[in-house]
Amino acid sequence: MTSSLHSALPLALTHPDAPPPSAPGLSTPVLLLMAVACGLCAGSNYFNQPLLHSIATQLQVRDASAALIVTLAQVAYAAGLLLLVPLGDLLERRRLITTLMLLAALGLFTSGFAHNYAMLALGTLLTGLFSVAAQVLVPLAATLAAPGRSGRAVGLVMSGLLTGILAARSVAGLLSEVGGWTLVYRVAGVAMVAVALALWWVIPVSRNAASAQTQGYGQVLRSLGTLALRHPRLRSRALLGGLSFASVSVLFSTMALLLAGPAHRLGDAGIGLVGLAGVAGALMANVAGRMADRGQAQVATAASVGLLLLGWGALWLGASSLVWFVVGMLVADLALQGVHISNQNVIYRLDPTARARLNAVYMTSYFVGAATGSALGSVAWLWGGWSATCALGMGIAVLNALALAYDQRLAVRARGDVVRDASEGAGA
Repeated sequence: MTSSLHSALPLALTHPDAPPPSAPGLSTPVLLLMAVACGLCAGSNYFNQPLLHSIATQLQVRDASAALIVTLAQVAYAAGLLLLVPLGDLLERRRLITTLMLLAALGLFTSGFAHNYAMLALGTLLTGLFSVAAQVLVPLAATLAAPGRSGRAVGLVMSGLLTGILAARSVAGLLSEVGGWTLVYRVAGVAMVAVALALWWVIPVSRNAASAQTQGYGQVLRSLGTLALRHPRLRSRALLGGLSFASVSVLFSTMALLLAGPAHRLGDAGIGLVGLAGVAGALMANVAGRMADRGQAQVATAASVGLLLLGWGALWLGASSLVWFVVGMLVADLALQGVHISNQNVIYRLDPTARARLNAVYMTSYFVGAATGSALGSVAWLWGGWSATCALGMGIAVLNALALAYDQRLAVRARGDVVRDASEGAGA
């Protein structure tokens, strides 16, 4: 009797993190604003990529030192994922998101008024650390989405995040031509403040009541390891995400050096426009999200892993052909987005009451992979130029395919466990 009564209770009463049963989910305009916020937060860490040569020239440092700014941004972001994103399961999320974005704006202004390398490094650290507000927004979209629409909500918000990453390079290059490399940081700082205040007005109050009442910050951080040990597919999907982003980050950290070199001779604006080609790949986020809602996350992941391998083949030809470079970059961006959206839709289903922490574990691996790929890409460029860079990127993509095979075995095993439990339940 008790069991029957409990199963009949509304979701909002049995799930501490669910929206009220009368709530229709987040409206499309609110989701679009969240997408803009995610794009601005994530993109703020990528403004430096097409500007590396200009930064090196103005601040009088070597190209390799300027390239380390890319790695620094990703390391700071990974630290924020590990230390700050879990607060989404502990604190009221609207206030947390707004606070993080305002602190990220402080970092952008620091970079925008930097007159030496140390000040730029400080601004980059602050921006990277606090722009993880995007990774509180993404699971919030899944939590507040209408029933059966979480994949679409995540896909839409992630489209904004991924478009921001891709468009950041183009916007930075174009603004650099207008007012120097610092202008994009100043403009982005103003935009970050404006969007943060807008979110404060439109996002509903949201708190994971169960976690807030029973756990402190230290317990929340310790639970990250517990979640990783408890869920094999969190580990496999974190590995997939880290390897895929590592492979594409090899490209991100070296593309400006190739395109500004003797083979293509592009300026900041030209490099930015080449980066704009990848924005079309953000459409993959919605496609992958809708496929996840239909139970086809594995298919989307497999297709994306295959695309990444093909992308590096085109990028190798891009050493002497700008057309092949653009094609390769577009395909690689499509692949990265398809893997990432599929990963998030898989992990959010593992434990709906711990989505922020699951996202923290996954995204920490994701950006550790990115930082590793950026650092290795710089080494490969110095050691053997574009050929060595492509060999490295392709090698990591092959490892990514092996990680997919491992995840596929876990998925088959999980489906078998569900079928066996259902059979045993029916027999009982």
